[in-house]
Amino acid sequence: MPGPSALFRPFSLGSLELANRIVMAPMTRSKSPGGVPGEDVAAYYKRRAENDVGLILTEGTTIDREGASFDPAIPNFHTEEALHGWARVVEAVHAVGGKIAPQLWHVGLARKPGTGPHPDAPSDSPSGVLPDGKVIGEPMTAEDIADTIAGFAKAAKAAVDIGFDAIELHGAHGYLLDQFFWDGTNKRDDRYGGGLVERTTLVQEIVRAVRAEIPADLPVILRYSQWKQQDFEAKLAHTPQELEAFLGPLSDAGVDMFHASTRRFWLPEFEGSDLNLAGWSRKLTDKPAITVGSVGLNSDFMGAFMGESSQKSDINALVERMENNEFDLVAIGRALLSDPAWARKVRLGQFDALEDFNAEALKELA
Repeated sequence: MPGPSALFRPFSLGSLELANRIVMAPMTRSKSPGGVPGEDVAAYYKRRAENDVGLILTEGTTIDREGASFDPAIPNFHTEEALHGWARVVEAVHAVGGKIAPQLWHVGLARKPGTGPHPDAPSDSPSGVLPDGKVIGEPMTAEDIADTIAGFAKAAKAAVDIGFDAIELHGAHGYLLDQFFWDGTNKRDDRYGGGLVERTTLVQEIVRAVRAEIPADLPVILRYSQWKQQDFEAKLAHTPQELEAFLGPLSDAGVDMFHASTRRFWLPEFEGSDLNLAGWSRKLTDKPAITVGSVGLNSDFMGAFMGESSQKSDINALVERMENNEFDLVAIGRALLSDPAWARKVRLGQFDALEDFNAEALKELA
């Protein structure tokens, strides 16, 4: 019977050296008043790092674009005060031997007009339309797009200056970059629109701009998803061939690792194969992949290590997939909110001590 040892093998990619394969998934907390992460945010990430999380991916942190955020308490990745706050976070995580990457974010049309730190700013989007075809805004102009690309590049340079260990771009879940990917929201007739491959153009340009501002060996991670918050059944790619056509240009542009977001990691992505989305990402690009989706939500999940059945998912299957090199890293979300020591307890075999996820954990930075 597999044990957790596969989760605790070292991993390296460029300049990124990790002690194990466990990643803290990005989770919006809205605990940064005025967009500035404080000492409580630094302590929050430090607690996970000192309890054996190999890589921390921060909550989404917004680039320097007025419509990028829909909540004044979401952390920014611009302004001197916000970057100083992030420097304290990096210092705290590094002090306990951890590694950390910011998730750079623009929410796009997920922001309702009149919200966020700049309520008078328009909400950016490819075409100003919702997936149902309702027009609620104007398409981004060429100048808007250029400013957005520059905003991501500027944030990447700041991340390097601060001392982050990698960079993740949020291209999933129906936010701005994903809105350009998705035919339901991208109706443009210029080079940023068109077929599936053409709709990757904006993110290709962002990746190249980011790469130009960072060391060649600093990894760039792209988080992407098929599903959207507006549509759990949405698909960018319906076949492996379509997924290869989608991922290829992004890989060529300089993405070093794909963070394939699914709601259930154990579900096959396409008929005729057991591979999940991360597995297909790795197979089609030969780049490392992170799997995520309902991993470790409660102690029943970990009971599989002790021979117990699990109705939610099977930890043995997760470990076997990793041992078979289907994917490289495993991102843990909600389980780490309720239990900062989740990874350490798993490493030590203390499964009975795991705390079940409780929505109360969302209220405070514990």
